[in-house]
Amino acid sequence: MRAHQVMTRNVITVTPETTIAEAASRMLQNHISGLPVLDDAGKLVGIVSEGDFLRRFEIGTQRKRPKWLEFLVGPGKQAADFVHERGRKIGEVMTRDPVTVGEETALDELVQLMETKHIKRLPVVQDGRLTGIITRANLMRAVVNLAQDVPDPTANDDHIRARITRLLMEADWRPAALEVTVRDGIVHLHGLIIDERARQACKVAAENVEGVKEVHDHLCYVDTWSGFYLESPEDVARQKESERRK
Repeated sequence: MRAHQVMTRNVITVTPETTIAEAASRMLQNHISGLPVLDDAGKLVGIVSEGDFLRRFEIGTQRKRPKWLEFLVGPGKQAADFVHERGRKIGEVMTRDPVTVGEETALDELVQLMETKHIKRLPVVQDGRLTGIITRANLMRAVVNLAQDVPDPTANDDHIRARITRLLMEADWRPAALEVTVRDGIVHLHGLIIDERARQACKVAAENVEGVKEVHDHLCYVDTWSGFYLESPEDVARQKESERRK
């Protein structure tokens, strides 16, 4: 998927001359956490977010450093903090030159940017104009929409087994001696794993195959150094329940 397929259009914006109070009010009224900042020519010049309102003189949350730390950060940083904490206009507190993406940017690239840059929103720019914005909420909605069940006419037991087997065999964490059985959409996974995290990964892989109703874990954990092994928690619980009933 591409940015234009998930982005929010008709973006609410502010200008550098918008007051702090007005921008905060727009964010609250529209239930949004950030606003692109456009100049008089419509060019994107910055972005303001909830984080820019955390350290404010009005609510007494401005930075209060000990004298020795003020000496270390220097007067320039102190002056910049003063402006950010007491500035009256958005242009004085906004993040300038924000990271942007194009309408054809792939979603995996968007997510990578958000993670590496530690940002929660990305303005979408096309031909120099702001056309939309992507936030984490947009990505969550995409997940919800794409996760809806779509009937698969080939989702019989044989196809399910083949798909699960193929998925697991392609993974570096695949179980050894893998065996997958399927009956009426109920999957049983057998094999040997050397890392407990692979257990959940195997179950998730199976659950993502269309037509699967349940997944039962019979994977045994084996310590490669000692040869010690543990049966799956599901099998252990079943055995204890059987012994209790005797």
